[in-house]
Amino acid sequence: MNSYIAVVGGVNMDIGGRPFAPLAAKDSNPGRVTISLGGVGRNIAHNLSLLGRDVCLLTALGDDLPAQRILASCAELGIDVRHALTVPGEATSTYIYLDDADGDMALALSDMAVCDRITPEYLAQRMDVLSGADLVVLDANIPEESLAFAAEHCRVPVFADPVSAAKAGKLRSVLSRIHTLKPNRLEAELLSGIRITGEESLRAAAEKLLETGLGRVFITMGEEGVLAADGRRMIHAPCCPARMRNATGAGDAFMAALVWAWQEGLDLGETCRAAAAAAAVAVESEETINPELSPETLRNRMAR
Repeated sequence: MNSYIAVVGGVNMDIGGRPFAPLAAKDSNPGRVTISLGGVGRNIAHNLSLLGRDVCLLTALGDDLPAQRILASCAELGIDVRHALTVPGEATSTYIYLDDADGDMALALSDMAVCDRITPEYLAQRMDVLSGADLVVLDANIPEESLAFAAEHCRVPVFADPVSAAKAGKLRSVLSRIHTLKPNRLEAELLSGIRITGEESLRAAAEKLLETGLGRVFITMGEEGVLAADGRRMIHAPCCPARMRNATGAGDAFMAALVWAWQEGLDLGETCRAAAAAAAVAVESEETINPELSPETLRNRMAR
C-alpha cells in the first residue's frame, strides 16, 4: 500500500433484533433477527473502503468460524487484515443488540474479551504499519494501555472513537495526543466533567476538551446535530434528514466520513456536513453498513 489508513479496534459478529411492535419488557417479542459482521473498528474500516480508501485493520479474532467469515469479508472489501492477530482457543467478539420498533437501539450486550489481546506488545510489533499510515483510527474497545501506547508512539494524526460512556474514560490521559475525537453527549460529559444541559454547557464541554491539547472534537447529539470545535471555530450543525431504518452503525459511518473529509481537505463546516450525511446514509439501511455509501453519494447528500 502506498497510501492507507490504519484502523486499530474490534471486530464482532453482530446479532440484532427489531420487534414488530413496541417492546414489551420481560416478554418474548415477535420480530426480525439479523446476523451480520460488525465491531467499531471493522465498521469504520468497511465504511472507509466504501469511500474509496485503502485500509489496514489491526485487530484480534478467535480461531472459530465467525473469524473465518470476517477475514473472508475483509478480503472481499479490500481491507488488509494480514497483520490481524488470531488467538487460539478464544472466541471472536460477539455483539447482541435489540432495537425498538422505530429502529433506535434499546439495549445491547457485548462479549469482547479477545480485544484484550490487542496489547502494546502487539502494536509495537506492527509499529511500521502504524507509522506508515496517513493516519491512525483508534476505537476504545482495546485496552487502555494500548490506546496510550498508540497515541504516544504514532507520528501521524490519531483519530479516536470513545465507543461508549463505559469505555470513554480510557482516553482521558491521552487527549492531548489525539487529533480528532468523536464523542456523543454522554462520552463528552464524562471526558469533560461538564454536564450538558443546553447550548452553553455543550460549548463549555467542547472548550474544556480542547484545553487538554486535543486537536478537534465533534460531539454528536443525535437529532440535535453535532457540535464541532477546533480551537479556532465552533459550529453547531444540524443533523442531516434521513428516514430511520436502523440506527446501529451511524456513528461508525460518521467517523469514517471525518477521516475522508480530512483527507479531502474540507474545512470544519464541510466536515460536519460530510459526517452528518454519512450518518444519514447509514441509518437508511437495514444493514449496519449501507452498501450505497460512496464519495458520490456523500457529496450529493452534502449538496442538498
